[in-house]
Amino acid sequence: MNKVLVIDDDKELCTLLKKCITKNNMDGEVCYSGKDGLAKISQMDFQLIVLDVMMPDMDGFEALKKIREVSSVPVLMLTSKTENSDKVYGLRIGADDYLTKPFNIEEFIARVVSLIRRYTILNSSEEKGQDKLSFKGLIIELDSRIVTVNDEKIELPAKEFDILSYCARNQGKILTKQQIYEEVWKEQYAYDDSNIMAIISRLRKKIEPDSSHPTYIQTVKGVGYRFNREV
Repeated sequence: MNKVLVIDDDKELCTLLKKCITKNNMDGEVCYSGKDGLAKISQMDFQLIVLDVMMPDMDGFEALKKIREVSSVPVLMLTSKTENSDKVYGLRIGADDYLTKPFNIEEFIARVVSLIRRYTILNSSEEKGQDKLSFKGLIIELDSRIVTVNDEKIELPAKEFDILSYCARNQGKILTKQQIYEEVWKEQYAYDDSNIMAIISRLRKKIEPDSSHPTYIQTVKGVGYRFNREV
């Protein structure tokens, strides 16, 4: 059974989220501080961490940094802040997704299930040494660097393929432009958003059924991009 750890100092919210997690056939654990959460993570394996940003002893950002020192488990950030800078910062230091309070419980569960599914598939693929990613109408062959769109094979320039494969390997995860740049260019982010945008625009014209309404690489306004979790 998948285990989910909720770290939040709001005890009423923790009780509600644990109840919803359990109702959806998952095992829920709760901690009311970052320090207690880190201790729990060292004792048990979890498939997802739900982490609040605003906590008194150790904020969610600091807790996230410490989690990333020891684990690649998906982290869903909860925040009452609406500034994009806070969301971008959390994603940049290792969060996989975020929800802004107050949020819809159905959306919360959908995010939880999606992140766990992606994490499970990714781990399974790594164990099997998978060299192919398959989606609806799209196949990415990692070794040969060939992409097949609706049974038609296309060869992409290096940067287009690298961006596509990086996003696809992180299906469902919001990736900031900085994360994409540093992964693909292998150098410190140069704040060259226009370069990434231009490459993704060209890529969409080659792989998307309708480039103006992307099916695969979707824009997350003010944050970055996400490979559609539903394909």
